[in-house]
Amino acid sequence: MSKPEELYNKDQKYVWHHMKPYQQDQNAMVIKKAKGAWITDIEGREYLDGMSGLWCVNSGYGRKELANAAAEQLQTMPFYPLTNSHVPAIELAEKLNEWLEGNYRILYANSGSEANETAFKLVRQFHKQNRSPHKHKFISRYRSYHGNTLGALAATGQAQRKYLYEPLPPGFVHVRAPEEYRMPEGRDLEEWSLECAQMLEDTILWERPETVAGVIMEPIITGGGILIPHESYLQHVEKICRKHNVLLIIDEVICGFGRTGKKFGYQHAGIKPDIITMAKAITSGYLPLSATAVREDLFEPFKEGGEDTHFRHVNTFGGNPAACRLALKNLEIMEAEKLCERAQQKGDQLRNKISELEGHPKVGNIRYKGLLIGLELVENKKSKTPVSSAYMAKVMSECKKNGLIVGKNADTVSGYSNVLSLAPPLTITDEDVTFIAKTIKKAFRD
Repeated sequence: MSKPEELYNKDQKYVWHHMKPYQQDQNAMVIKKAKGAWITDIEGREYLDGMSGLWCVNSGYGRKELANAAAEQLQTMPFYPLTNSHVPAIELAEKLNEWLEGNYRILYANSGSEANETAFKLVRQFHKQNRSPHKHKFISRYRSYHGNTLGALAATGQAQRKYLYEPLPPGFVHVRAPEEYRMPEGRDLEEWSLECAQMLEDTILWERPETVAGVIMEPIITGGGILIPHESYLQHVEKICRKHNVLLIIDEVICGFGRTGKKFGYQHAGIKPDIITMAKAITSGYLPLSATAVREDLFEPFKEGGEDTHFRHVNTFGGNPAACRLALKNLEIMEAEKLCERAQQKGDQLRNKISELEGHPKVGNIRYKGLLIGLELVENKKSKTPVSSAYMAKVMSECKKNGLIVGKNADTVSGYSNVLSLAPPLTITDEDVTFIAKTIKKAFRD
């Protein structure tokens, strides 16, 4: 192993980091090992990873049984494309249907962006083959994130993520999301969620229903600031979509696999989406894998004879056998250890332990669902003006200095990168919960 200084120099010379502005001579954190909720850098410093990597290591680091599942599959049959099939893909598709509590066809890819791109393509083709040839538009919400490929970025409602990459593909329209902390005065969250759902229907009508193909949304806007609607919101949205023959795509890339206290975030509302996209924690981040689950009856038009009626879509590594086998083992672990229920329990525990921060002059709002927590920081509670990026950096730096990695809604909407995010592994212990709470409170004190 190279010495730390040597590695830092090589990193600065050769690696282009994601989402990181260039800063000369500032070393990135270089991680060499991880176990449970904890990571260790090349200088031996330990940190509790309060973001599960990138919202994905839900089952915790260092699971030998996951590594072994992948290794065994690699030795048996490392690769075969899903132009035909293989056993791990079949078994995982069956297991995902159990978790989804419905009948879905599963299309595999490698990332959430690809899962959403797949959904957009098949929705447009479905409508064209189902006698609605003009349906091509998608409605999503401002502040949402759906991926970094061009179509998924067009669906994303974050102007800073799009700036300098436009023009993006046409056919994507945005509406306001229900956000409790900044909703108009005189409303409660249920009323405001209904109003926002009505705005969605108005938009469908203004765009002409015969041109609107689908609606895509996360159950909770995650990277855009942990924006949590009333549970009735998705129920209203589902009814509106059914009324106007619009397919409902639920993006579970972050909310899925236990993060919110249920297997999938949409299950809190009791709805049945037409399409569900998922990635990240499907393998607990151990290998790349994503899936687009399509309601069984939507497959019917793709069975018709004809040169162009099948779904002409391929992904070389989508549904890699080792990734599918590992994902199966991951879901087994989650069931055996009741990690979905644990997320709710530990989320309640952590929220209670940081409740005193509500009295801090810079903490405007604390919101959470399971182990998905957002603290919105403001200059003062009356104006709700977001704190500066310098203040956010200071709080995050204090947390890191004391051994805790936290996140924020970076590069989303100009002036609103002011929500501190927490999404630790669902396996965190009581001691980990205490450490997170103590460290965050100390960061604000200091």
